Amino acid sequence: MTGDTAGARSGDSVTFVGNATTIIRCGGFTLITDPNFLRRGERAHLGYGITATRLRDPALAVHELPDLDGVVLSHLHEDHWDRVAERNLDRALPVLTTVAAARTLRARGFGEAIGLRTWEPHELVKGDRMVRVTAMPGRHAPGQLRRLLPPVMGSLLEFGPRGGPPGLRLYISGDTLMYDGIAEIARRHPDIDVGIVHLGGTRLMGLLTVTMDGRQGAEWLETVRCAVAVPVHYDDYSVMKSPLWDFEREVERRGLEHRARHLRRGERLKLVPAHR
Repeated sequence: MTGDTAGARSGDSVTFVGNATTIIRCGGFTLITDPNFLRRGERAHLGYGITATRLRDPALAVHELPDLDGVVLSHLHEDHWDRVAERNLDRALPVLTTVAAARTLRARGFGEAIGLRTWEPHELVKGDRMVRVTAMPGRHAPGQLRRLLPPVMGSLLEFGPRGGPPGLRLYISGDTLMYDGIAEIARRHPDIDVGIVHLGGTRLMGLLTVTMDGRQGAEWLETVRCAVAVPVHYDDYSVMKSPLWDFEREVERRGLEHRARHLRRGERLKLVPAHR
């Protein structure tokens, strides 16, 4: 996904930092997703006394981040928002997240944490440019078991001129399983340019799968029909049981390999609209 178009600015890109952390530069905005800067060997707390060991270092340390305009946060597990991020991020940054996570973060001093309900949008504005962040459906566990885990959201980011049509649409799955809410996203937004898909087949207590494995990830790509998909969240923690090759093998079996782009840590993908 390279080359300039009328709808893209030079330098518009998504950089994979590690786990679900990416840096998105688009339309004059710089955003970070799910900031997680624990180092290899450190443990993330996932609730109920469950921890997971980080297996790979992120590509950047928190002090190496560029100036940020905001944070997009799927949910409040420590592999998505860790103690390093909480100590070091600017507490005046907008944090767009679930209602439950925003309530907790405001109590911790992040006064601009904004809670979004499913399908609710919020716009960040800089001069004549805007990015609209809309909360998308997500389900972190099957059935009633999801009540044991924090609420999650996906996010649709639409970049464009203030008051005009978006020039680029980017959808982040968040930590979700495949369910009928994902098909509803595709019905409402059939023109997604780039998708960032959380994988890993994360398994808690060795039993409960709470993120998509490779098969579900391929089904997600087939359902959402984004022009390009970037897999993340697949091998950073010890609770992740479905490696990237599970996804790559299933995507190839379905004839979708031309739409999947694997980024190494620190590698960036140039963002170019596919739908104009």
